[in-house]
Amino acid sequence: MNISNSVFEQIKGKLIVSCQALEEEPLHSSFIMGKMAYAAMLGGASGIRANSVEDIREIKATVNLPIIGIIKKVYEGSDVFITPTIEEIDLLYKEGVDIIALDATRRIRPDGKTINEVFPLIKEKYKDQLFMADCSTYEEAQTAYQLGFDCVGTTLSGYTEYTKGIKLPDVGLIDRLVRELPIPIIAEGGIWTPEDLKCAFDLGVHTAVVGTAITRPMEITKRFISAIS
Repeated sequence: MNISNSVFEQIKGKLIVSCQALEEEPLHSSFIMGKMAYAAMLGGASGIRANSVEDIREIKATVNLPIIGIIKKVYEGSDVFITPTIEEIDLLYKEGVDIIALDATRRIRPDGKTINEVFPLIKEKYKDQLFMADCSTYEEAQTAYQLGFDCVGTTLSGYTEYTKGIKLPDVGLIDRLVRELPIPIIAEGGIWTPEDLKCAFDLGVHTAVVGTAITRPMEITKRFISAIS
């Protein structure tokens, strides 16, 4: 069994938990994210999605699970911030993550290019690395598949200018991707309840990522407060 098959077998039909906290959030700390990942593992998670080399390093020292690595970085003049340039990919590759995820939307990247222009160069440079396409539409996912991404996520549905307002999780997109693309489909984005998660798996996704609903207590609290406001 090759490396890619091994990783995808480990996470098939299982839950991936996203353990992230941005600088402005109370839980921003690699130590805390390591503990969060450990708690997720004890709860039954079979993979972790993590942001930044520092967090990934701490998580790798804490749990022995497949990691989807990203680096969020904002560049002036571009809306692409999930692993936006080759610089972030270089850092993730050197740190060693099972899958590198990056924005694969049609939006212009910080270097002025599109995913169609940059990904062939990325794939050529890192032939032994698995890549996940964070997409917001079917067309973007189709393009990602044609470009050679190893898996596709619905991560950015509802988060691009042209998909704002879409009800999440984007069940329609998940369903179509599962039916029409022959690579692993990862449901991600807006999965708030166990019922949402079960729905995604009933549609046939390979795996699913849950983040905010498990690992961001400030946002979870806000949802409860909104129910009584």
